[in-house]
Amino acid sequence: MGNRLICITKKDAKDTHGSRSKRLGRSQRKSLAEEEFLHRQALSMALHQHQLSQRFDGSMSRRIGSISSRRRNLSDPFSNGKQVPDFLENFKLKKFILIHGEGFGAWCWYKTIALLEEAGLLPTAIDLIGSGIDLTDTDSVASLADYSKPLIDYLESVPEDEKVILIGHSTGGACVSYALEHFPHKISKAIFICATMVSDGQRPFDVFAEELGSAERFMQESEFLIYGNGKDNPPTGFMFKKQQMKGLYFNQSPTKDVALAMVCMRPIPLGPIMEKLSLSFEKYGTSRRFFIQTLDDHALSPDVQEKLVRENPPEGFFKIKGSDHCPFFSKPQSLHKILLEIAQIP
Repeated sequence: MGNRLICITKKDAKDTHGSRSKRLGRSQRKSLAEEEFLHRQALSMALHQHQLSQRFDGSMSRRIGSISSRRRNLSDPFSNGKQVPDFLENFKLKKFILIHGEGFGAWCWYKTIALLEEAGLLPTAIDLIGSGIDLTDTDSVASLADYSKPLIDYLESVPEDEKVILIGHSTGGACVSYALEHFPHKISKAIFICATMVSDGQRPFDVFAEELGSAERFMQESEFLIYGNGKDNPPTGFMFKKQQMKGLYFNQSPTKDVALAMVCMRPIPLGPIMEKLSLSFEKYGTSRRFFIQTLDDHALSPDVQEKLVRENPPEGFFKIKGSDHCPFFSKPQSLHKILLEIAQIP
């Protein structure tokens, strides 16, 4: 891979500054060529995701696979020769709804979707407003209700006699909490993956305060803010630079997944994460919540995650060793096993 690309650039390279400069130039060209190759791969994957999404209605992106294309009896063998595990035949709930975190989109769940489908389950990944392939300008997303609309629309379409398992990553946890307050009867279990499992009256941003500083300070001083309505008006969003994103989110993730993220990440609307949630004991408080902690997380430290669990205890608490803030990239198999384990809890 790398040698072929280097040979192409060698033809135009005429270094007249000595052998040391030649070696340096070759090394730099090799690095740039490899980075360009990964960038092209990621673009190709992103375009493929976009093409697949055209086969869905609205902003909901559900992976197309053998299980999605036709309902399969769970006792039938898969086309790849694998047999569906016997315990899945007794699953009452097979619908997993996947909600991405800040800046991400439905695309980030591609490994999780593949694993769940191979297990005979029915995963659906949703693009929140202004995320993934949803074309809404993030500067116009002012509230958590706006941001969560695709999820709310989906839950409204779920029949009254059906329930789903709802999974949220990072600030997507706030959308899960919002949904629990409005549709507690349609959500069997809610799973928070290193997510903003906030309490009543808390803002999603407050969870990240230890890493980013207070909300007030961030709004005044952050270099990552976006002023979609002009500098004279309050900021509308923010987006980290690529190096910050790599260090915060992807410190253990495979290079190809990082390259994919670099071309797919979008600005983060400020309104939804600065909004205080109103959560009641009768609805949110009686829901079945589970939390998955990521132990090598630079965006939301393990200590902060444990604090969330202490202050707002879930029914179950799980840990993934060696995972950064994106276990669907860095530890997809470990995440998959935990999701299945939670789904089996009576």
